[in-house]
Amino acid sequence: MSKEKIYIFDTTLRDGAQTEGVDFSVEDKNKIAKILANIGVDYIEGGWPGANPVDNEFFDKSPNLGSSKFTAFGMTKKNGVSADNDPNLSSLMNANCKTVCVVGKAWDFHVKTALGIKNEDNLKNIKETTKHFVKNKKEFLFDAEHFFDGYKNNPNYALDCLKQAFDEGARWIVLCDTNGGTLPNEVGEIIYKVAKVIPGKNLGIHAHNDTENAVSNSLTAVLAGARQIQGTINGLGERCGNANLMSVIPTLFLKKTFTDRFELNMKKEKLTSLTECSRFLDEVLNKKPNKNMAYVGGSAFSHKGGLHVSAVKKDPKTYEHIDPKEVGNHRNIIVSNQAGRSNIISRLENYGIKIDSKDDKVQKILNEVKEREFIGYSYDGADASFELLANKLLGKLPEYLKVKNYNVNVKKDNDLKTTAEVTFIIDGKEINCAGEGNGPVNALDNAIRLNFKKVDKYYKYFSDLKLLDYKVRILNTGTGATTRVLIESTDKTGKSWFTIGVSQNIIEASFKALIDSLEYKLYKEKAPANINAK
Repeated sequence: MSKEKIYIFDTTLRDGAQTEGVDFSVEDKNKIAKILANIGVDYIEGGWPGANPVDNEFFDKSPNLGSSKFTAFGMTKKNGVSADNDPNLSSLMNANCKTVCVVGKAWDFHVKTALGIKNEDNLKNIKETTKHFVKNKKEFLFDAEHFFDGYKNNPNYALDCLKQAFDEGARWIVLCDTNGGTLPNEVGEIIYKVAKVIPGKNLGIHAHNDTENAVSNSLTAVLAGARQIQGTINGLGERCGNANLMSVIPTLFLKKTFTDRFELNMKKEKLTSLTECSRFLDEVLNKKPNKNMAYVGGSAFSHKGGLHVSAVKKDPKTYEHIDPKEVGNHRNIIVSNQAGRSNIISRLENYGIKIDSKDDKVQKILNEVKEREFIGYSYDGADASFELLANKLLGKLPEYLKVKNYNVNVKKDNDLKTTAEVTFIIDGKEINCAGEGNGPVNALDNAIRLNFKKVDKYYKYFSDLKLLDYKVRILNTGTGATTRVLIESTDKTGKSWFTIGVSQNIIEASFKALIDSLEYKLYKEKAPANINAK
């Protein structure tokens, strides 16, 4: 029995651009479009030609997207204006693409309240808009806005809206849960009924995530008869977002419920690009990735509890529903006060360190972690600091930066000025470093890195080092409060690492985290040791 085809429609560059705080440039759109084309989605909705200069330029230059269909978005013609004379439709017609997606009202409440026109006029506008694009040889999609709310309120009218477009040759009729308030059981029931009027091969779903059900609604829609899913990378979109294609796509490919019945035009081997795709969008938006995202999140395959880690080491299927490599992700064994010996051994193996499970050093590392976490450390998010600690306890970590003393001074006159001084002993010589910055950490960082020109053997390793993030958490209250500092660093490789420092003094906590960051850079680059450190 042949399988039915499911089509993927991405609207990251249009609906995703309506996300609060998101503002794509033309260059951003081109980069994202190419990533989507590489994955192999069927449709890439580029934006709304005529709505703004960015979208105008983007469509004028029309990126080469291979087999993916570059799609323009707009709305049905204005009331009282012919399709031929409607400026919005003209912009879509002149856009450098062969596919057009047009949104129109399918809820009589919106027709009256938002548009202020008669129901019959709305039906006519849908009909004439569809005819206009079909006769001009454009592949036409009709996005039935607020369809589910409209159907629940007035099913006959909502269906009439769909039929106006379908009867005039629309390739796709897309049912939109625009307010995102429809539940999966409702979606399934309604689409099952709609599919008796509009063939399932012509039905799509556009779900918003206002009840956290956009992915569930999209998958339910497929099972009920729809054959196109619209969504975005990382669930980007207005308010609570759209259906997250980073969850939808692997589910369609990897879950038997769907693989037995359906197939995609996308190649399965492209699944390994999904994690990279997700992270790339965050990079473009300068956002911190959502660690808890299904399939592609940094914590999607993280294991913290000792019992979990022990079981995963015996067979990953005990706590993993898929192999993380299938979506380009990886397993992460967390070391914390919840850890057991299995966590430590697994983490050491990741570092390429083989150790007998009965070796006393395993317990030594575990005990040290638990003692440190008792006073405020947390190695959940500070992998680099843990790697340094483990190697030090194993006797495998050279000493690099021997600190004699340091000083930070904050002075307020007309301006706030922060200066720092650090003295190191490197190869038996005192190295005095001084600098200033917009805060204690920045001043210390500048003092060290800008003055390490004096130490040729180390300076070259710091030339591409950059601090990405600095977070402070007060663990308790009062004058003796403990401060935890987490620093994220990166270099020319693009990979980042996290280091931690804890102290009752925020400067000391920051300095510990900073020194760990610098030493980790030296360690991973296999820099020469401080030969007179001992």
